Amino acid sequence: MVVSYKTQKVRDIEVFYREAGSKEAPVLLLLHGFPSSSHMFRDLIPLLADRYRVIAPDLPGFGRTISPRRGEFAYTFDNLAAVVTGFTEALGLSRYALYVFDYGAPVGFRMATANPERITAIISQNGNAYVDGFSDEWTAWEAYWRDPSAENREACRASLSSEVIENWQYRTGASKERLSPDGYQLDIAFMSRPGAQDIQLDLILDYRTNIDRYGEFQAYFRDHQPPFLAVWGRHDPAFLPAGAEAYKRDLPAAEVHLLDTGHFALETHADEIAQFVRSFLIRHV
Repeated sequence: MVVSYKTQKVRDIEVFYREAGSKEAPVLLLLHGFPSSSHMFRDLIPLLADRYRVIAPDLPGFGRTISPRRGEFAYTFDNLAAVVTGFTEALGLSRYALYVFDYGAPVGFRMATANPERITAIISQNGNAYVDGFSDEWTAWEAYWRDPSAENREACRASLSSEVIENWQYRTGASKERLSPDGYQLDIAFMSRPGAQDIQLDLILDYRTNIDRYGEFQAYFRDHQPPFLAVWGRHDPAFLPAGAEAYKRDLPAAEVHLLDTGHFALETHADEIAQFVRSFLIRHV
């Protein structure tokens, strides 16, 4: 299956994206997380593109998307959702299933609450919408949310280090033999670009708005009952399995599968996740 690499202008942002599959097929929109890019879907896209039109953009501030500097563009989750919504409209995507991971979850859930008629189904891979999902590893971020002082901002910078990206985010709970270095090495390279860390620190502060909107997201689940699949790495140090199980409170028909891996589950279990996603989408889309 051929994967194409393209860009789409959305206002003053040039969104880079990967696409594969027939333009006549049902659409699956893949939204990556922190600190990654659409590269995280490199193994999954070919496994689904025979049946679906699979599209994975890089969010503003991430990967190869070209966006304005801080001060010219506010790096908030509301603005990320607005850009991705504009991206889908520019491509003429009126209906699509969402695959959300990490930061991609609050972006995708904002899109779903604003335009529920566009969403055919949701897959969450370690993408949170319940406080049940938080581990006890959020102390520095929570302090920054309560008091956005310069000191607390700098304390969060450690989250962006090469050491944390590789050994905490990628290696925790993942098989050493199955974990390719490609993902974390690319993320580390992107994070080393001028200005990248300050963009991420802005988003870390704004992450508090996601928690404020959990009630809204949960009301959307209850009111619209979108077909829902949670497929998570059970050893995620940031988002616990309880966060996956919590979806069943508002979506009783939700399917939940926990895999023996960590936060970046696709790095080690792309084949297994693709099988769950194919089975789910065949039944619901």
